[in-house]
Amino acid sequence: MRLIDSHAHLQAGAFDADRAAVIDAARAGGVERILVPGWDAGSSAAALRLTGEFPGLDAAAGIHPHDAAIASDADWAEIVRLAGDPGIVAIGETGLDYDRMHSPPEAQLANLRRHLRLALETGKPAILHCRSAADECHAQDALIAELRAAGFGGAASSATFGERPPAVLHSFSGPVDYAAAALDMGIAIAFGGLVFRRGEEASAEVARMVPVERLLIETDSPYLSPPGVPRNVPRPEGAPGSGGGFSGRRNSPEWVRITADWLAERRGVTPDSIGDGLVQAYDATFRRQPRY
Repeated sequence: MRLIDSHAHLQAGAFDADRAAVIDAARAGGVERILVPGWDAGSSAAALRLTGEFPGLDAAAGIHPHDAAIASDADWAEIVRLAGDPGIVAIGETGLDYDRMHSPPEAQLANLRRHLRLALETGKPAILHCRSAADECHAQDALIAELRAAGFGGAASSATFGERPPAVLHSFSGPVDYAAAALDMGIAIAFGGLVFRRGEEASAEVARMVPVERLLIETDSPYLSPPGVPRNVPRPEGAPGSGGGFSGRRNSPEWVRITADWLAERRGVTPDSIGDGLVQAYDATFRRQPRY
């Protein structure tokens, strides 16, 4: 089965002891592409370094909404510098988190806006985190409004991205109408371990809605372990506080196949048949370097 992992924090401390073995296990399991997003300036630079060490890895540079209030001007200057490197294929992880609120909304919005501008300037899609408090969708509503205000889904993004997705909803969470609004803007949607959690039942319907050319899967490693991950894997000690939400078992890219099986079942196709589409969608979304 051909697989991709469009979001895995392999630069996190949780992988320091066995990073090469983790990547080898993913390769053995059919994972052909892995995108490693940053959550601050240091982790974005580390993600870029990994692309030079391991074939098949790509990197993204950005500042997570949790860190929006503490990121300095120098940190942002480093993100902009990294974004100009050909090894960086996306801008992020950025977005809004109105659940844990590690940064106030005003700081999160300012941080999001500069990432959206950078995505349009560079032609590299934005990787978008979005979480609301339980039974709310205020972050999703705010994100859609910010995307529209920035020109996503309009002439600005069309001029830069053409038919390519200008952004990815990372680890989808939210109502069906939120997904529909994002899809209307040409945005790609990625599914991960959240789909197995109570309260995320809408994801099953959204999984059937997404056009195959904008359909992605991910692990959000070392977080969001899906059911079926062995209990003897290491706990994600040393993982970045920005990601949050791990279940106590370290997730890794090889387990993306669990989400792929879930996705194939929801779409009424075989797991093997979904693989080519996932690889093609990844390559259509992220402009990868010829060294792969």
